[in-house]
Amino acid sequence: MSEPVAAASALVRVEYHAFHLADIGQHRQPPFGPENGLIFSRPGLAVVLVGASSGVVNVQVQVYEQPVTSPDTTGWDEVVDHSLESVSGQMQVAAMMDDPPDLPLLTPFGPGHYRVRVHARGRDRGYDAVAFEPAEDYLLQIWPATPEKDTVHQHTDQCGQNWRSSATSAPEPSTPPAAAPDWEQQARARLKRASTHPNNN
Repeated sequence: MSEPVAAASALVRVEYHAFHLADIGQHRQPPFGPENGLIFSRPGLAVVLVGASSGVVNVQVQVYEQPVTSPDTTGWDEVVDHSLESVSGQMQVAAMMDDPPDLPLLTPFGPGHYRVRVHARGRDRGYDAVAFEPAEDYLLQIWPATPEKDTVHQHTDQCGQNWRSSATSAPEPSTPPAAAPDWEQQARARLKRASTHPNNN
């Protein structure tokens, strides 16, 4: 595997079970769609789903110029490849209610399509709690790539299973977007329907 052109780690603040990968100035949430249990997106913004309801998690970023072809799932609970689009070419890891962490620009090759491999572990620890100390780790590997369907390399945590169940447990509402509840309300309501705790069957 080639060396990353940029790499760093930082604590990232999370709210509503999520943190963002966002173009500068992009804050509008995409439609709630946790089909793979880990990440979903619209042009300009992606949502990474976490176990903690709020608090901090560890995030490592590795930016590549070429595709990372061989996933290493050792020690990770969930690993998913997802295509996303940067509208401005200025996409970065972002917190909903805090300043961006000191991490590299995710899209240094300009606007367009990228592939991100999201690794996650620890989401079942302290599930739905406030994480004053980080109990979850995330590795984001990203490179320019044409869009394609999600690729799942690892699906083992109960948190992800709950998110995936929440995506299929109820039909999509037929109300116009302007009349639909906001993203945070949708996330909480649909996740509650799937399970109230990751250890519940």
